[in-house]
Amino acid sequence: MKGAYDEDGGAGTPDSGGSGDDGPEPRGGHDAPASPDRPAHPAAPGPPSPDGTTASPGPGGPPRDEPPGGSNGPTANDAPGGPSVPDAPNSPAPRIPLPRASVEDTGRALPDVVPGGPVALEHHVLTSLLGAWALAACSAEEAAAVEEHIGECAPCADEALRLRDAVTLLQRPESLDLDPALRTRVLEGCLERRPPRIPVPEWATPYDAETARLDALLQDIGDAEWHAPVRLRWFEADGAASRRTTVAGVIAHLLTVDGLVAVALGLADPLRDITAPTSAPGSRTEAYWRASHYPPTRAVRAPWRELSHDIVRTVSFTGDAGGMPVSYGDFELPLRDAMLDRAFECWVHAEDIADAVDYPYEPPSARHLNRMIDLAARMLPGVLAQRRMAGLAAPGARPHLVTAGEPGRSLRLEIEGSGGGEWLIPLDSPGAKGSADHEVAHVALDGVEFCRLAAGHVPPAEAAAGQVGDREAIRDVLFAAASLSRM
Repeated sequence: MKGAYDEDGGAGTPDSGGSGDDGPEPRGGHDAPASPDRPAHPAAPGPPSPDGTTASPGPGGPPRDEPPGGSNGPTANDAPGGPSVPDAPNSPAPRIPLPRASVEDTGRALPDVVPGGPVALEHHVLTSLLGAWALAACSAEEAAAVEEHIGECAPCADEALRLRDAVTLLQRPESLDLDPALRTRVLEGCLERRPPRIPVPEWATPYDAETARLDALLQDIGDAEWHAPVRLRWFEADGAASRRTTVAGVIAHLLTVDGLVAVALGLADPLRDITAPTSAPGSRTEAYWRASHYPPTRAVRAPWRELSHDIVRTVSFTGDAGGMPVSYGDFELPLRDAMLDRAFECWVHAEDIADAVDYPYEPPSARHLNRMIDLAARMLPGVLAQRRMAGLAAPGARPHLVTAGEPGRSLRLEIEGSGGGEWLIPLDSPGAKGSADHEVAHVALDGVEFCRLAAGHVPPAEAAAGQVGDREAIRDVLFAAASLSRM
């Protein structure tokens, strides 16, 4: 019985699956086992047949009309550049093609690289690219073409320069100066983790912060800038006054006036053998300047910074009272207020130095600025009384004395912005109490503007942002604020 063909094209019976005598010989099948009458390997091919094919060498060899490589056609080894894989009998062709060989592995020459350069563009196209070129938004080829063109075309070069300058206005220049509140935040973080055994009193922290900020400015300037001209300004006898000096001269001025606090604390006087006519700040400064054989140089920074450290260290041992009097010649301040006064003057003169050397400088932190404004507001009633005694302030439409601690005519001072708040300034007596029920005028100013008024840097007539009420009382308070200034 003839058997059915299997999947490989072979024939066999249902029982054994082998080949029978009456069935066709399987194509591409295995050779029969070797026997004495049959060699183990096929003989060499015979002569070619008339149709151009090679005759079969004998039983078990390839069929007569079969192409080389078996019934399955060419193998992977036959493909050019394919991997060398040994042939397996009756192996099917791969369903996924094998990877192709790269150009580098074939030994073929790589194509030449075309050198880059400016592309050839028309004039109107190059003109339209000037804006993108100014913003650095062109490709490398377009940028090269624009740059080559503006070297030859004067109108386009002028337009490119104008656009490039306009781009610089789109970016705000950032100050290289550190945030003035950064030092305070860092110290607060450190002190929260490890409180100091001897803390700096709260009323001394503004002086500590402002001296540190000024010292940072001084470290950034060169030797020549220490001799840059600076004009110290203040308000005296209802008029502007000034004194010309240098950056080093300003630091010498701060050193001599800080010496008043140092003497009150029992520290050495920085004047040493120099004798001043009076203990007023201006007199001490002039004596120091006259005693110097040469103009002050940057060498004055070391003794000033050392004295500021000594002052902060010493006041830390005084406790939180700060009631020790500090003499300024013709008036006295408690130690806590004297430290605020020194912090205020340090900031004001630091701005004078910054303006002279073109250095960015920010106002103090809001908390410290509020304390400086509060000190000035508390000093205004006494200055008003002195000006009234000197005939520089009007006594009011109905002058009358008020018992200490009793309410009297008051002016509401409203400070806006950083460090702002409201203060009721008694007008009739230094010992009177400010009262909203007796308010006769209202003045509104910016916080930094008020401090510059108190430093004598702003004329009183130009300082007020808003005025309501008694004009005479407003004028007296503004002039009294300017009179707080001194050299």
